[in-house]
Amino acid sequence: MKQFNTIFKLLALIFILSGCEDKYTEQYLSLEPVYLSYKDFREAVKVESTHALQKPGKIYYKDNYLFINEIMKGIHVYNNSNPASPQYVGFIAIPGNVDMVIKGNIMYADSYIDLVGIDITNPATAKEVARLKSVFPYSVPPYEQYYRLGTIDDTQGVVVDWNIKKVRKEIEQIDYPIYPVYFGSKFTNFSLSADAVQSNGAQQASPAGIGGSMARFGLIGNHLLAVDNSTYYNFDLTNATTPLLETKSSINWGIETMFLSGSNMFLGTRNGMLIYNVTDVTKPTYVSNFWHATGCDPVVVQNNRAYVTIRGGTPCQNTAINRLDVLDITNLKNPTLMRSYNMTNPFGLGIDDDVLFVCDGTAGLKVYNAADPYLISEHLIATFKDINAYDVIPLGNSLLMIGQDGFYQYDYTNLNDIKQISSIKVVK
Repeated sequence: MKQFNTIFKLLALIFILSGCEDKYTEQYLSLEPVYLSYKDFREAVKVESTHALQKPGKIYYKDNYLFINEIMKGIHVYNNSNPASPQYVGFIAIPGNVDMVIKGNIMYADSYIDLVGIDITNPATAKEVARLKSVFPYSVPPYEQYYRLGTIDDTQGVVVDWNIKKVRKEIEQIDYPIYPVYFGSKFTNFSLSADAVQSNGAQQASPAGIGGSMARFGLIGNHLLAVDNSTYYNFDLTNATTPLLETKSSINWGIETMFLSGSNMFLGTRNGMLIYNVTDVTKPTYVSNFWHATGCDPVVVQNNRAYVTIRGGTPCQNTAINRLDVLDITNLKNPTLMRSYNMTNPFGLGIDDDVLFVCDGTAGLKVYNAADPYLISEHLIATFKDINAYDVIPLGNSLLMIGQDGFYQYDYTNLNDIKQISSIKVVK
């Protein structure tokens, strides 16, 4: 009996102590969302006479007009009839925009969760003519990862900015610290990039316009194809002002870029290049893959070769790999590595016959003779340093390039004397 009383008292003590668990106070900086109501968001597309170029994104070219994305804000429009002196036309405000693709006189652009169609017959008086609501996942603007995120309420509208707030709260010591976690939810740092159908060699003017290599949009006939991190979208544009989401399907994971060549779709992912056949745009058919170490991965294709840049570092979670891979894709079912070349921090790239342009981040723009895929690094034609290069569009004799510091145009008619002919600098 005495032993039973001792056990009972011990259990009672444990029960009492468990009810008196210590509480802790923590203090941290939180990013609190700033919302734009759905009503205001969907009435915001308009032309502004001026808007400073501050955070340039993708570039697009059509009918002597140059389109430069202002990340998450909209699109700057320039008349580029005289490449030596581009003339500012105006700014098309498009909240949440990352890129664009143009078919005929209609520009299709991502706007957070919506796809919008904008009539640019006269870019100075551009106006919205179509909108597909809520076709893309709910997205938020980029944010510094070392801050915690406040609670996001998607019923209030779209998140357009962040306010830093000092938070102090009392928590129970269960799993310390406690973080809001959105990984795997719809509250992801999602954004779409756009590009037109790519062709072999230099990009040629067409009804669809010309985009760069950092692509997630593409055009095939009357269809707009798009990919996000893991989903394939097929929009029917038969009626230009009434686009329809025809099919949507899961396709893979970690998709970053898309390049269309003929009836094939080349996807750059964090782990490699994937090839799909899109003869039937409603049902992309897997063909093959080429895996590599984890890293960001744009790809361009010309004839029987694919050129892939692999970039380490955030958000790609690999600091060791920065290189250019040249692949033989003569047999699409079995792409093979021809040679790899070390790079500094490569982003977009372009190919025009034997001339390869690589945006090597802080190392600038590099131009190579790629006639011999095994001797590309030995045939460096030119390097333009002091430019943080991002993406390019080769046009046959002139090159369009966007970088962190602004937009640049080069004349490469004479490869022995490539010249910068104009620039549009970022306003700081």
